[in-house]
Amino acid sequence: MTRIAIYNGPNLNLLGVREPEIYGSTTLDAIRASCGDLAGLLGCELDFRQTNHEGVMVDWLQEARTEADAVIINPAGLSFYSVPVLDALRMIERPVIELHISNVHARDEHHRHSMMSGSVTAVVCGLGVYGYTVALLSAARLLGATSDSLPASIAEGPG
Repeated sequence: MTRIAIYNGPNLNLLGVREPEIYGSTTLDAIRASCGDLAGLLGCELDFRQTNHEGVMVDWLQEARTEADAVIINPAGLSFYSVPVLDALRMIERPVIELHISNVHARDEHHRHSMMSGSVTAVVCGLGVYGYTVALLSAARLLGATSDSLPASIAEGPG
């Protein structure tokens, strides 16, 4: 079975109450449930976690090197300063998708330049919490793990 990890960084546990004008009102638990439903449709095993601690994220990424077929990471504030997370991402020889709820390119100077982007397979940002759906579908597609239950136009994309 295809294993996809979704790792969430600092303060994302407060989604739904934290700056709703930027991040919306959806909670991380609701995102987890939605991703779980989609993973079930795709026939994928999902490992969905959140931490406020840089070292914990590094430990998870090191574990994912052998335990996950693809990683989706919303590094949150770690995006802009964490060399240890960047180094751990660079050691993963599988698809890695960086995810941001907001459009980081349109944010203030402190939230504009992710260190991670140059070392990942793809970046999804600015789609709100729907970005999790896009990232999960994309990870499954990169792994050739889209389900036969999905129409080809969704599983494979246009063309």
